[in-house]
Amino acid sequence: MSKALTKPAAKPSKLRCAVYTRKSSEEGLDQLFNSLDAQREAGEAYVKSQACEGWKVVPTLYDDGGYSGGTMARPGLMRLLSDIDAGMIDVVVVYKIDRLTRSLPDFARIVERFDAHGVSFVSVTQAFNTTSSMGRLTLNVLLSFAQFEREVTGERIRDKIAASKAKGMWMGGVLPLGFDLPAAGTRKLIVNAGEAATVRHIFERYLALGSVNQLERELREQGILSKLHLTKNGKLLGGMPFSRGALFHLLRNHIYLGKIVHRGTVHDGEHDAILDADTFERVGAMLAAQTRRHHTSSQSRVTKAALTGKLFDATGEPMSPTFSQGRSGKLYRYYVSASLQQGAKYCDDGVIRRLPAPTIEQIVATAAQRWLRKADRPFEHVTAVRLGEACLIIELASKSPAGLEARLADGERIVRSDRKSCAIQLPVSLPLRGGRRIIVTGECSSSQPDKTLIAALRKAHRMITRERGLPLIMTSPVICHDRKIIRLAFLAPDIQQDILSGRQPPRLNLETLMHMPIPLAWHEQRTALGWPERNRACSGD
Repeated sequence: MSKALTKPAAKPSKLRCAVYTRKSSEEGLDQLFNSLDAQREAGEAYVKSQACEGWKVVPTLYDDGGYSGGTMARPGLMRLLSDIDAGMIDVVVVYKIDRLTRSLPDFARIVERFDAHGVSFVSVTQAFNTTSSMGRLTLNVLLSFAQFEREVTGERIRDKIAASKAKGMWMGGVLPLGFDLPAAGTRKLIVNAGEAATVRHIFERYLALGSVNQLERELREQGILSKLHLTKNGKLLGGMPFSRGALFHLLRNHIYLGKIVHRGTVHDGEHDAILDADTFERVGAMLAAQTRRHHTSSQSRVTKAALTGKLFDATGEPMSPTFSQGRSGKLYRYYVSASLQQGAKYCDDGVIRRLPAPTIEQIVATAAQRWLRKADRPFEHVTAVRLGEACLIIELASKSPAGLEARLADGERIVRSDRKSCAIQLPVSLPLRGGRRIIVTGECSSSQPDKTLIAALRKAHRMITRERGLPLIMTSPVICHDRKIIRLAFLAPDIQQDILSGRQPPRLNLETLMHMPIPLAWHEQRTALGWPERNRACSGD
């Protein structure tokens, strides 16, 4: 009897399965067996039922406790996506689809990332697989309902808060100075007698001083600090000297009148008042009067700076308006290069960095009126004014008008002309303050550290954490501005050290970095950013 020729059954390939769990709130997570444990147990049981297909659970835990499904900035999810990119996961298992995300755009991005690495997606209670078109359709429908449920829940919560505040209840937030938290089971703030006396003192001193700046200095000298409170995470906040912004907010806070404010509407509160209405109204009237005076003064100064955003020095830096006041009270206006306003030191390289505003404005206005034969609003036709060597290059927002060459004075000439604009060179001897040329360094980097750029660099590092050597964005949500800021964290270490030490190129600032491409390769970044070779004589290395 001959043996039957049979081919042994193929052993199923091993599929590495990751179980992802999520819970929106932190409530109950401290229990011995919580919601995350229940979701993981259900997922592991499902994977075990598919053992004949080669499914096996990976030991790594992908849990997000206390994170909303409306954002992608979740540590467990980011860790899962990183492992998928590294080719360590074949199947993602969740208890329900909305555990992964409640946002349709986020879901589309996640599924696209799954497909790029050949990863399948399975829901235990809904039994869907994203590899089929019908599965995708059903998932999209369910996610639409999940997103709808999330939005309706948010509306219900907002309506409940609005209705409660209309009844005068305290609905949480930063506890103001002068009050303690409500008793258990109530929403009525409790007056703190000692802090209430401090609040009344602050209002009385403002009425006496008439200046928030002076009030800030006085409170700092007296050692009066902001309210100290403990967060749910056990972190102490407050206990610091009052800033001007904090004082403005305190002096305008209706809560001291026994009121609750919700979206601009003032309601009678359940708590007791700390101040009388007359004191609060007098303080509000004084603040409003100061605000009007400051706004009027600022507006008049801005309107006088006709070349704002249009004037550039010989190195291409924008020159912004600034003001100073003499001993007699007279106001002097200037245009100053950006590097000087950021605190760069002076160095005699022949570049003009400061100009008297009335003089340069008169020169530009007189020339534009003569060229265009328009006596009214000449600055509306000027798009840019660039300082050159013993000349100005004035750009006009129109092509060369007929007969322009006949109206050019000796030494003036058209340097560029097209259908949309023209540029004219105007020879001029630029007057300087006190006959002195005020300038900054050139190649030798003696500029001071750029505080704005350093603050952005520190923010970029705060926005990321690292897991297995890979950066994970932690801000929520990540806006377009933050996406540009976070690139600074990936600059070469020596470039970052130069920024902290103030050795960056003189014309490089945050605004420039935000609008230019930054290569990922460190050896290419110096060339792309115009970083000079470090001058040891200048840098002190």
